[in-house]
Parts: sequence; structure tokens; C-alpha cells
Amino acid sequence: MGKHTHLVKLSVGTDSVESLATWQKTRAAQTEDGLPRHVTRMWPKREAEVLAGGSVYWVIKGLIQCRQRILRFDEVTRADGLRRCAFVLDPELVHVAPAQKRPFQGWRYLTAEDAPRDLPAGRQSEDALPPELSAALAEIGVL
Repeated sequence: MGKHTHLVKLSVGTDSVESLATWQKTRAAQTEDGLPRHVTRMWPKREAEVLAGGSVYWVIKGLIQCRQRILRFDEVTRADGLRRCAFVLDPELVHVAPAQKRPFQGWRYLTAEDAPRDLPAGRQSEDALPPELSAALAEIGVL
């Protein structure tokens, strides 16, 4: 797979992984070919590293809770005439071990070494812990 890097992004207005999945199924959140996308102002300078196997890790309620593989970047021009970058994503949301992340603007790079590990398939269907409890457990290194 070669050297790759990930991106981390706040999922603003999202209450859970399930609400992110629901939003991504709407036409407004999809590309012409029906894939989920997220449009952002800045284009990654390390595009090749991200496309070599990277994912976007979603921060929901102060915790990195899931990831999606980034398939490509599409150029989008909105009504204001400015060029934007659409992260075109694999529809599968993969739950990860919750990790605290303080609020930040835009997106950030995340090294493969620093990325939270995927949760085993069985854990993904369990009821989620309340965000406050997940945050407390992540802070002390239990999750």
C-alpha cells in the first residue's frame, strides 16, 4: 500500500455515527455517481499520500468515532465561483476506538501511527457509550 496519511475532520452538527450515515445518504451529500462526499475549502497538498490508502477520521461530540476511506478528490465550484475540494468517500463507516480530539477549524493530517484502531466487527453493533463516558474512558486510556 505504500506510505499513506489520513485526514481528521469535525463532523459539525452530527450527534452520532448513525446520524452521519443518515446525512450521507441524502442527495445533497452525494456526488453525481452516488458516493458520499464532504466539500471543504482547502485542497490537501499531500494528496498522493492521502489517496495511497488514507481515510477521513470523523470527530463527533469531541471524539474520533469512525473513519471512511477516501476514494478521490473532486473539484467543486460553488455559486461564489471559488474552487473547493470534495472528499469523495467509501460509503462504509468503520467504527474506531474513540479518541479525544479538541475542536479545530477545517481538517488536519493524521499519521497512520497516530490513527485510532478499528473496532472489531462485533463491537460496532453494540450500543454506543454516552459521549461523556467515552470521553472520560478515552482520556484515561481505557478505550
